[in-house]
Amino acid sequence: MDYPKIAAKVPAKVKLEAGKNYAWCACGLSANQPFCDGSHKDTSIKPHIFKVDEGKEAYLCQCKQTGNQPYCDGSHKNL
Repeated sequence: MDYPKIAAKVPAKVKLEAGKNYAWCACGLSANQPFCDGSHKDTSIKPHIFKVDEGKEAYLCQCKQTGNQPYCDGSHKNL
């Protein structure tokens, strides 16, 4: 089983657009954090696909340990 790489120990503040599909990087290998760039292809980890109903600012996890993908739940504080 593959384990995600910690991309950063802080969340990324992003603006999300209503109705748009996003692919959150779950492997930690993407050069386009916190979003997927396809770097997971040699792993068993797949990106988390999501969209929001309303545009908003959000904090997306970059430590890849969150229990609330793709959003930060503070798990980075325990690393």
